[in-house]
Amino acid sequence: MQSSLIGKIEKAKRYAQEKDRVLFTDFRVSFRGDNDSYLLSYGDGKWSCSCNFFSVRGMCSHTMALQRILAEMLPQEAVPPPPERD
Repeated sequence: MQSSLIGKIEKAKRYAQEKDRVLFTDFRVSFRGDNDSYLLSYGDGKWSCSCNFFSVRGMCSHTMALQRILAEMLPQEAVPPPPERD
């Protein structure tokens, strides 16, 4: 293997551990929920999900799950604080 490629592989491994290097600004994903698959997106500072709950509440378990998964790689405004409990 070429030494330059070995260096790139080592650098990629280091980058993969330093998640703060990545900042998602927009994306689309398919999320397989318990009842169906849903299309989720994030762009222009806003979340979207094709599930019915999101259309009513503006948030859902699918978007909250992605916020947890990607927390270190999302802009601060994309990860709202958890809702307060009564």
